[in-house]
Amino acid sequence: MYQLANSRLWQGRIDSKTDFDSFRFHQVVEFKNTEELADRKQAFTIVGFECDEGVRRNEGRLGAKHAPDELRKALAALPYHFEKYQKLIDTGNIICEDGRLESAQRELGNHIENLLKRSTTPIILGGGHETLYGHYLGARQFIGADKKLGLINIDAHFDMREADAPSSGTMFRQILETDINAGYLVLGIQSFGNTKALFNKADKLGCQYILAENLSTECATKLAIDDFCHNHDYVLLTLCTDSIAASAAPGVSAPAPFGLDPLVVRGLISYITRKENTRSFDISEVNPLLDENGKTVKLAAYLIAEAMDGFADKVIEKE
Repeated sequence: MYQLANSRLWQGRIDSKTDFDSFRFHQVVEFKNTEELADRKQAFTIVGFECDEGVRRNEGRLGAKHAPDELRKALAALPYHFEKYQKLIDTGNIICEDGRLESAQRELGNHIENLLKRSTTPIILGGGHETLYGHYLGARQFIGADKKLGLINIDAHFDMREADAPSSGTMFRQILETDINAGYLVLGIQSFGNTKALFNKADKLGCQYILAENLSTECATKLAIDDFCHNHDYVLLTLCTDSIAASAAPGVSAPAPFGLDPLVVRGLISYITRKENTRSFDISEVNPLLDENGKTVKLAAYLIAEAMDGFADKVIEKE
Protein backbone atom coordinates (compact mmCIF):
# COMPACT_ATOMS: atom_id res chain seq x y z
CA MET A 1 0.00 0.00 0.00
CA TYR A 2 1.23 3.48 -0.87
CA GLN A 3 0.97 6.25 1.72
CA LEU A 4 1.63 9.91 0.98
CA ALA A 5 4.39 11.73 2.85
CA ASN A 6 3.64 13.09 6.31
CA SER A 7 4.94 16.66 6.61
CA ARG A 8 4.54 16.63 10.41
CA LEU A 9 7.57 14.35 10.71
CA TRP A 10 9.86 17.09 9.42
CA GLN A 11 10.35 19.55 12.28
CA GLY A 12 13.34 21.14 13.96
CA ARG A 13 15.29 24.18 14.96
CA ILE A 14 15.25 27.27 12.73
CA ASP A 15 18.35 29.47 12.76
CA SER A 16 17.18 31.63 9.87
CA LYS A 17 14.12 31.82 7.66
CA THR A 18 15.96 33.50 4.77
CA ASP A 19 19.62 32.44 4.75
CA PHE A 20 19.81 29.13 2.88
CA ASP A 21 23.24 28.39 4.36
CA SER A 22 21.55 28.22 7.77
CA PHE A 23 18.79 25.86 6.68
CA ARG A 24 18.18 22.36 7.98
CA PHE A 25 16.58 19.42 6.21
CA HIS A 26 13.09 20.24 7.46
CA GLN A 27 13.27 23.70 5.86
CA VAL A 28 14.00 22.46 2.34
CA VAL A 29 12.03 19.22 2.05
CA GLU A 30 9.12 19.09 -0.42
CA PHE A 31 6.25 16.59 -0.51
CA LYS A 32 5.13 15.01 -3.77
CA ASN A 33 3.97 11.70 -5.18
CA THR A 34 5.72 10.31 -8.25
CA GLU A 35 3.03 11.58 -10.63
CA GLU A 36 3.78 15.14 -9.52
CA LEU A 37 7.51 14.86 -10.22
CA ALA A 38 9.05 16.31 -13.33
CA ASP A 39 12.55 15.28 -14.42
CA ARG A 40 14.76 16.52 -11.59
CA LYS A 41 18.43 15.67 -12.09
CA GLN A 42 19.33 17.60 -8.97
CA ALA A 43 16.77 16.04 -6.64
CA PHE A 44 17.00 13.50 -3.86
CA THR A 45 13.78 11.51 -3.59
CA ILE A 46 13.05 9.74 -0.31
CA VAL A 47 10.80 6.70 -0.11
CA GLY A 48 10.19 4.62 3.01
CA PHE A 49 9.51 0.87 3.14
CA GLU A 50 7.44 0.07 6.22
CA CYS A 51 8.13 -3.63 6.42
CA ASP A 52 9.76 -6.22 8.63
CA GLU A 53 7.86 -9.24 7.33
CA GLY A 54 11.15 -10.49 5.89
CA VAL A 55 12.76 -10.22 9.32
CA ARG A 56 9.85 -12.17 10.82
CA ARG A 57 10.28 -14.93 8.25
CA ASN A 58 14.02 -14.94 8.99
CA GLU A 59 13.27 -15.32 12.72
CA GLY A 60 14.78 -11.96 13.59
CA ARG A 61 13.70 -9.31 16.09
CA LEU A 62 10.82 -7.19 14.81
CA GLY A 63 10.58 -3.41 14.75
CA ALA A 64 12.37 -2.23 11.60
CA LYS A 65 9.08 -1.23 10.00
CA HIS A 66 9.04 1.76 12.35
CA ALA A 67 12.38 3.05 11.04
CA PRO A 68 11.37 5.14 7.98
CA ASP A 69 9.46 7.75 9.97
CA GLU A 70 11.97 7.79 12.82
CA LEU A 71 14.78 8.32 10.31
CA ARG A 72 12.86 11.24 8.83
CA LYS A 73 12.58 12.84 12.27
CA ALA A 74 16.33 12.44 12.81
CA LEU A 75 17.18 13.79 9.35
CA ALA A 76 14.87 16.77 9.80
CA ALA A 77 17.14 18.49 12.31
CA LEU A 78 20.42 18.04 10.42
CA PRO A 79 22.00 21.00 8.61
CA TYR A 80 21.37 20.87 4.86
CA HIS A 81 24.86 21.17 3.40
CA PHE A 82 23.94 20.79 -0.26
CA GLU A 83 23.66 23.35 -3.00
CA LYS A 84 20.40 25.27 -3.21
CA TYR A 85 19.42 23.58 -6.48
CA GLN A 86 19.81 20.08 -4.97
CA LYS A 87 16.18 19.49 -4.03
CA LEU A 88 14.94 17.10 -1.33
CA ILE A 89 11.56 15.48 -1.98
CA ASP A 90 9.74 13.08 0.33
CA THR A 91 7.58 10.78 -1.79
CA GLY A 92 6.00 8.83 1.08
CA ASN A 93 6.01 5.18 2.16
CA ILE A 94 5.29 1.76 0.74
CA ILE A 95 3.62 -0.32 3.47
CA CYS A 96 3.65 -4.10 3.67
CA GLU A 97 0.18 -5.21 4.73
CA ASP A 98 -0.96 -8.58 6.07
CA GLY A 99 2.40 -10.25 5.49
CA ARG A 100 2.27 -9.72 1.71
CA LEU A 101 6.02 -9.19 1.36
CA GLU A 102 6.38 -10.08 -2.31
CA SER A 103 3.59 -7.71 -3.30
CA ALA A 104 5.10 -4.88 -1.25
CA GLN A 105 8.54 -5.47 -2.80
CA ARG A 106 7.05 -5.25 -6.30
CA GLU A 107 5.27 -2.02 -5.36
CA LEU A 108 8.51 -0.58 -4.00
CA GLY A 109 10.28 -1.60 -7.20
CA ASN A 110 7.70 0.17 -9.35
CA HIS A 111 8.02 3.28 -7.19
CA ILE A 112 11.82 3.32 -7.49
CA GLU A 113 11.65 2.74 -11.24
CA ASN A 114 9.43 5.80 -11.55
CA LEU A 115 11.84 7.88 -9.47
CA LEU A 116 14.75 6.84 -11.67
CA LYS A 117 12.79 7.56 -14.84
CA ARG A 118 12.41 11.12 -13.57
CA SER A 119 16.21 11.39 -13.23
CA THR A 120 16.15 11.69 -9.44
CA THR A 121 18.40 9.99 -6.89
CA PRO A 122 16.36 7.55 -4.77
CA ILE A 123 17.14 7.30 -1.06
CA ILE A 124 15.25 4.31 0.35
CA LEU A 125 14.56 4.08 4.08
CA GLY A 126 13.92 0.48 5.20
CA GLY A 127 12.50 -1.59 6.79
CA GLY A 128 14.14 -4.95 7.11
CA HIS A 129 16.85 -5.81 4.61
CA GLU A 130 14.16 -7.34 2.41
CA THR A 131 13.97 -3.68 1.31
CA LEU A 132 16.90 -4.47 -0.95
CA TYR A 133 14.90 -6.79 -3.19
CA GLY A 134 12.41 -4.04 -4.00
CA HIS A 135 15.33 -1.67 -4.58
CA TYR A 136 16.84 -4.23 -6.97
CA LEU A 137 13.55 -4.68 -8.86
CA GLY A 138 13.27 -0.95 -9.44
CA ALA A 139 16.83 -0.62 -10.69
CA ARG A 140 16.54 -3.65 -12.97
CA GLN A 141 13.24 -2.49 -14.44
CA PHE A 142 14.77 0.93 -15.10
CA ILE A 143 17.96 -0.21 -16.86
CA GLY A 144 16.52 -3.26 -18.66
CA ALA A 145 17.45 -6.92 -18.58
CA ASP A 146 20.64 -6.72 -20.68
CA LYS A 147 22.58 -4.15 -18.65
CA LYS A 148 25.06 -5.19 -15.95
CA LEU A 149 23.62 -4.37 -12.51
CA GLY A 150 26.05 -4.26 -9.59
CA LEU A 151 24.88 -4.71 -6.01
CA ILE A 152 27.23 -3.42 -3.31
CA ASN A 153 26.18 -4.45 0.17
CA ILE A 154 27.79 -3.27 3.43
CA ASP A 155 26.77 -6.14 5.67
CA ALA A 156 27.89 -8.74 8.20
CA HIS A 157 25.84 -11.40 6.39
CA PHE A 158 25.60 -12.75 2.85
CA ASP A 159 21.77 -12.89 2.97
CA MET A 160 21.83 -15.91 0.67
CA ARG A 161 19.92 -18.47 2.74
CA GLU A 162 17.98 -21.40 1.34
CA ALA A 163 14.39 -21.00 2.51
CA ASP A 164 10.84 -21.98 1.59
CA ALA A 165 9.82 -18.32 1.26
CA PRO A 166 11.69 -15.06 0.58
CA SER A 167 12.89 -13.24 3.70
CA SER A 168 15.45 -10.69 4.84
CA GLY A 169 18.06 -13.44 4.55
CA THR A 170 17.44 -14.67 0.99
CA MET A 171 17.52 -11.68 -1.36
CA PHE A 172 20.94 -12.02 -2.93
CA ARG A 173 20.49 -15.72 -3.63
CA GLN A 174 17.15 -14.92 -5.24
CA ILE A 175 18.83 -12.35 -7.46
CA LEU A 176 21.98 -14.25 -8.42
CA GLU A 177 20.10 -17.45 -9.22
CA THR A 178 17.76 -15.72 -11.66
CA ASP A 179 19.63 -12.68 -13.03
CA ILE A 180 22.70 -13.55 -15.11
CA ASN A 181 23.58 -9.87 -15.47
CA ALA A 182 23.71 -9.11 -11.74
CA GLY A 183 26.93 -8.97 -9.71
CA TYR A 184 27.34 -8.91 -5.95
CA LEU A 185 30.07 -7.37 -3.78
CA VAL A 186 29.58 -7.51 0.00
CA LEU A 187 31.81 -5.56 2.38
CA GLY A 188 32.14 -6.44 6.07
CA ILE A 189 31.33 -10.15 6.16
CA GLN A 190 31.64 -11.71 9.61
CA SER A 191 33.11 -15.22 9.67
CA PHE A 192 30.97 -16.25 12.63
CA GLY A 193 27.89 -14.54 11.24
CA ASN A 194 27.64 -17.00 8.35
CA THR A 195 27.79 -20.78 8.15
CA LYS A 196 30.36 -22.55 5.99
CA ALA A 197 27.46 -23.54 3.74
CA LEU A 198 26.76 -19.85 3.10
CA PHE A 199 30.42 -19.23 2.23
CA ASN A 200 30.20 -22.16 -0.19
CA LYS A 201 26.99 -20.77 -1.70
CA ALA A 202 28.59 -17.35 -2.09
CA ASP A 203 31.55 -18.87 -3.93
CA LYS A 204 29.29 -20.97 -6.14
CA LEU A 205 27.21 -17.95 -7.19
CA GLY A 206 30.23 -15.76 -7.90
CA CYS A 207 29.83 -13.41 -4.96
CA GLN A 208 32.78 -11.14 -4.21
CA TYR A 209 33.35 -10.31 -0.55
CA ILE A 210 35.77 -8.75 1.91
CA LEU A 211 35.81 -9.95 5.52
CA ALA A 212 35.24 -7.36 8.23
CA GLU A 213 38.77 -7.78 9.61
CA ASN A 214 40.25 -7.06 6.18
CA LEU A 215 38.04 -4.10 5.39
CA SER A 216 39.27 -0.52 5.39
CA THR A 217 38.96 2.65 3.37
CA GLU A 218 42.50 2.18 2.06
CA CYS A 219 43.87 1.11 -1.30
CA ALA A 220 42.97 -2.62 -1.47
CA THR A 221 39.31 -2.07 -0.63
CA LYS A 222 39.05 0.90 -2.97
CA LEU A 223 40.60 -1.11 -5.80
CA ALA A 224 38.01 -3.86 -5.28
CA ILE A 225 35.21 -1.28 -5.40
CA ASP A 226 36.72 0.43 -8.46
CA ASP A 227 37.00 -2.86 -10.33
CA PHE A 228 33.45 -3.88 -9.43
CA CYS A 229 31.96 -0.56 -10.50
CA HIS A 230 33.94 -0.60 -13.75
CA ASN A 231 32.40 -3.96 -14.66
CA HIS A 232 28.78 -2.85 -14.19
CA ASP A 233 26.57 -0.33 -15.95
CA TYR A 234 24.51 0.60 -12.88
CA VAL A 235 25.47 0.22 -9.23
CA LEU A 236 23.18 0.38 -6.23
CA LEU A 237 24.42 0.61 -2.64
CA THR A 238 22.66 -1.03 0.28
CA LEU A 239 23.65 -0.67 3.93
CA CYS A 240 22.52 -3.18 6.53
CA THR A 241 23.13 -1.46 9.86
CA ASP A 242 23.80 -4.77 11.62
CA SER A 243 27.22 -4.55 9.93
CA ILE A 244 28.15 -1.83 12.43
CA ALA A 245 29.56 -2.59 15.88
CA ALA A 246 26.77 -3.18 18.40
CA SER A 247 28.25 -0.53 20.71
CA ALA A 248 27.47 2.09 18.07
CA ALA A 249 24.34 0.48 16.56
CA PRO A 250 22.49 -1.57 19.19
CA GLY A 251 19.07 -0.99 17.61
CA VAL A 252 19.22 -3.65 14.90
CA SER A 253 17.76 -7.11 14.39
CA ALA A 254 21.10 -8.93 14.76
CA PRO A 255 23.71 -6.86 16.68
CA ALA A 256 27.37 -7.47 15.75
CA PRO A 257 29.84 -7.51 18.68
CA PHE A 258 32.78 -7.34 16.25
CA GLY A 259 31.05 -5.12 13.71
CA LEU A 260 32.54 -2.29 11.72
CA ASP A 261 33.61 1.06 13.12
CA PRO A 262 31.08 3.70 12.00
CA LEU A 263 33.95 5.76 10.56
CA VAL A 264 34.85 2.89 8.22
CA VAL A 265 31.22 2.62 7.08
CA ARG A 266 31.08 6.36 6.61
CA GLY A 267 34.21 6.23 4.45
CA LEU A 268 32.85 3.40 2.33
CA ILE A 269 29.55 5.19 1.72
CA SER A 270 31.36 8.40 0.83
CA TYR A 271 33.60 6.61 -1.66
CA ILE A 272 30.96 4.40 -3.30
CA THR A 273 28.32 7.10 -3.76
CA ARG A 274 30.89 9.23 -5.59
CA LYS A 275 31.38 6.55 -8.24
CA GLU A 276 29.86 7.73 -11.51
CA ASN A 277 27.45 4.82 -11.99
CA THR A 278 26.22 4.53 -8.38
CA ARG A 279 22.68 5.82 -8.69
CA SER A 280 20.68 4.86 -5.59
CA PHE A 281 21.03 3.99 -1.90
CA ASP A 282 19.05 2.15 0.74
CA ILE A 283 19.53 1.70 4.46
CA SER A 284 17.94 -1.20 6.33
CA GLU A 285 17.57 -3.03 9.64
CA VAL A 286 17.39 0.05 11.89
CA ASN A 287 15.06 -1.01 14.70
CA PRO A 288 13.81 1.90 16.82
CA LEU A 289 12.09 -0.47 19.27
CA LEU A 290 15.47 -1.94 20.26
CA ASP A 291 17.49 1.25 20.17
CA GLU A 292 19.32 2.87 23.12
CA ASN A 293 18.54 6.57 23.50
CA GLY A 294 18.06 6.86 19.74
CA LYS A 295 21.76 6.31 19.00
CA THR A 296 21.23 3.90 16.08
CA VAL A 297 18.59 6.11 14.47
CA LYS A 298 20.84 9.16 14.80
CA LEU A 299 23.86 7.32 13.39
CA ALA A 300 21.74 6.08 10.48
CA ALA A 301 20.57 9.63 9.73
CA TYR A 302 24.17 10.83 9.59
CA LEU A 303 25.10 7.98 7.23
CA ILE A 304 22.16 8.83 4.97
CA ALA A 305 23.39 12.42 4.86
CA GLU A 306 26.88 11.15 3.94
CA ALA A 307 25.40 9.19 1.04
CA MET A 308 23.56 12.27 -0.16
CA ASP A 309 26.77 14.29 0.08
CA GLY A 310 28.50 11.81 -2.21
CA PHE A 311 25.71 11.92 -4.77
CA ALA A 312 25.60 15.75 -4.60
CA ASP A 313 29.33 16.04 -5.26
CA LYS A 314 28.91 14.29 -8.61
CA VAL A 315 26.30 16.83 -9.66
CA ILE A 316 28.53 19.74 -8.65
CA GLU A 317 31.47 18.30 -10.60
CA LYS A 318 29.36 18.22 -13.78
CA GLU A 319 28.34 21.86 -13.50
